[in-house]
Amino acid sequence: MFENFSFRDSIDKIGAKLGEWLDSLILNLPNFIMAVLVFIVFIILSKYIGNLINKLLRGKVKQASIREMSVKVLKVIIILIGFFIALGLLNLDTVLTSVLAGAGVVGLAIGLALQGTLTNTFSGLILSFLPELQIGDWIETNGFAGAVTEINLRNIVIKQSDNNYVVIPNGKIIEEPFKNFTRTLRSRVMLTCGVGYSSDLEFVQNLTKETIAKAFPQGTNEEVEFMYEEFGDSSINFVVRFWTDVGKNRDILVAKNTAIIEIKKAFDKNGINIPFPIRTIDFTNNLSIEKSNDLKEGSKE
Repeated sequence: MFENFSFRDSIDKIGAKLGEWLDSLILNLPNFIMAVLVFIVFIILSKYIGNLINKLLRGKVKQASIREMSVKVLKVIIILIGFFIALGLLNLDTVLTSVLAGAGVVGLAIGLALQGTLTNTFSGLILSFLPELQIGDWIETNGFAGAVTEINLRNIVIKQSDNNYVVIPNGKIIEEPFKNFTRTLRSRVMLTCGVGYSSDLEFVQNLTKETIAKAFPQGTNEEVEFMYEEFGDSSINFVVRFWTDVGKNRDILVAKNTAIIEIKKAFDKNGINIPFPIRTIDFTNNLSIEKSNDLKEGSKE
């Protein structure tokens, strides 16, 4: 009899609880429907805003991977805003506070664990909007030189002149200086040489400047500069500087090659000597000569 009473009592309590839940569901049904509709609206809104941002970024960010990641992050943020608003409509303030607190703790733990990765990620976002570094540019950085073939959220990839690829973390690019040959259309090339001490220095100077100016036409506010630097061991050394089109390191080598050929032709034509180091070797051995003379005098005696 006691067992029947306990069973019936439990059934009554369960029925009462279900009734309370049903009443609560009926009372909160408008808020629940509104919360679901708001959440769906934010999901649709994230899709359209993502497409709009993607179109706007196409003209500024050439890297597809960074565009896609930026759009995905934006979509997640919009959906999370909709989720929190939906919880607020359901009067789940306690749940909302717990979710925010948990997200903060988890975010802190993830940030500490992935500190290096996050640094490269944020550096990749910065590089994607940096006009001084774009895909196809020829750069020198961290001891490597080559054309930029890819920029993603972790690293950049450059293709060196020997056809090998180098992967450099984005954080290294942000922290270290880099030289970009492609950003400027014209660059100054410097070439050193020397002439003999018997040369007419003023004639050499004028001839060199005329030869370089003919091979490399100078633009507005550009000129060929010629300066003697020092009295060398076998020559009077000079440096000549001139402007030319440079898009990568190879262009500088080509310009120097052309300049050397033209200067050598002009010097040969005008009898100007480009001396090479001279060494004077003295084969005289006084000690051996004196010894030989002593031996001759001894034999005579």
